[in-house]
Amino acid sequence: MTGTTALAEARRRDVDRRRQSVHQTLAEMRAQAADITISSVAARAHVHRSFIHRHPDLRAAVIAAAEDPATNGPAAASTVSRRSLLADNANLRDRARRLEQRARSLEDRLSELLGTQVSQRAGLGPPPDIAALDDQVQALQQENLGLRRRAEEREEELAAAREANRRLMTELNHRR
Repeated sequence: MTGTTALAEARRRDVDRRRQSVHQTLAEMRAQAADITISSVAARAHVHRSFIHRHPDLRAAVIAAAEDPATNGPAAASTVSRRSLLADNANLRDRARRLEQRARSLEDRLSELLGTQVSQRAGLGPPPDIAALDDQVQALQQENLGLRRRAEEREEELAAAREANRRLMTELNHRR
């Protein structure tokens, strides 16, 4: 066995040992009806929490055991799980954020509409044919874009012609 394969084999054995330790600890905690969390399982199994998180099957087993009411005793069957409370909290925060954004958006629209009404009544508003001017601006922008594209094409053609001219002049100079 080479040094690299020996290290890989030792690493595999260590991972297997730690995985077995997590499974044994999980079984003991179920039997004791202890509060099961990733942190508590990791601490009792003498592994780091990240080890459990890096192995999806271990993480799923711990989460399933934590959410199983039979595992956590009769008192846990009637209580709400910590994960569900955290999920509800996150959902409520997200909903509050969305509602706040919606309220801000509605306030902005209302402010804009009221400002437009006031300026029109005072005779300070934009000209009534603003839509026609917007259409004209759009058309001019499109025309400008087309002209820029044509100019770029012409520049490319000019560069190609200059290169061909250089090659021909070089060829002529070498013949003499």
